[in-house]
Amino acid sequence: MSSTGPEISKKRVLLGMSGGVDSSVSAYLLKEQGYDVIGVTMKVWPQDCVSRAEDKCCGPQAVADARAVAHSVGVPHYVVDEGDEFQKHVIDYFTQEYRQGRTPNPCVLCNEKLKFGNLQDKATSLGAYYVATGHYARIEHTANGPVLKKAVDSRKDQSYFLFSLRPQQLERSLAPLGALTKPEVRAIAKKLGLKTHDKEDSQEICFVPGNDYKEFLKSHLGEKTFHRGGLYYKDGTYMGPHDGVEYFTVGQRKGLGGGHGRPLYVIDIDPATSNVIVGEHADLIRPDCFINQTSWIAGELSGPVEITTKIRYNYPEVRARLHPLPDRRARIEFLEPQHSISPGQAAVCYVGDTVLGGGWIERSEKST
Repeated sequence: MSSTGPEISKKRVLLGMSGGVDSSVSAYLLKEQGYDVIGVTMKVWPQDCVSRAEDKCCGPQAVADARAVAHSVGVPHYVVDEGDEFQKHVIDYFTQEYRQGRTPNPCVLCNEKLKFGNLQDKATSLGAYYVATGHYARIEHTANGPVLKKAVDSRKDQSYFLFSLRPQQLERSLAPLGALTKPEVRAIAKKLGLKTHDKEDSQEICFVPGNDYKEFLKSHLGEKTFHRGGLYYKDGTYMGPHDGVEYFTVGQRKGLGGGHGRPLYVIDIDPATSNVIVGEHADLIRPDCFINQTSWIAGELSGPVEITTKIRYNYPEVRARLHPLPDRRARIEFLEPQHSISPGQAAVCYVGDTVLGGGWIERSEKST
């Protein structure tokens, strides 16, 4: 603890409030547990995006809802400007991943860099040891270090999005909703008379209006900067030009034109040549995948590990064998071959209901 800073208290917590029902109930629960709660909403939108962000997480309406809930629960509320950091760590990452023929997962980066990154620095400056959010996950603090587990409500479990948090981050993190179901959370909010009790959950990326990432990329980058190239069948047959690799993702079926006599899918994107390769659904099936920038919560692994894994958030959890490799890489060997393994997505590994960690899916060696 710095001699010039405030005394750090394990009973003080900085709560990220998005303006939704989950963080609203989290404020109440933490206060009931005896914590000194400070509510904070991140402002991540530049002024020219305010109209788009009106009903979004961290948009103007979200700030107003969070402030109203904080007042109702009896906790102070502040707004912190994280626009520059959000641009650098989330939006720039998002756009560059599409330029590289990968499918990004911005929520993981936002959690790692901002919600459990920058906010922990702000917590320290306010004398708070913990940062809390309304994520559906369980964070257990044990003598051997923090353990990240799935939420009790399997339908709402968000432990996938927290896999990259370092042990030092998890040690200072709380997730008060991990043992509750969504209906239970809404019931608490309704009983308390919170205005957010029936607020709809966001089903899309907070900064992409209508979940239309192509329109977002066009407006953010400018369509003239897109990397145009050729559309090729897997045997090398040229099928025509395309308007940019930014429009495609592995596994995509729509937008490939018609008249082929059979369904075709994007099976590879080569950022070096800007070529998009298509084939049949069977060409998407893989016995394994490689991941990089791996992060293991309990420390480095040695030898194969029997796991279950999710290769994207809305994909079923499947059984696999994890093979650690040097240089923060690993191979995930599926017990049954899987399809639509998208480079750039997170592959998260579990042992039972415990998150082991994970990494980012590489471009398949089979398709190069």
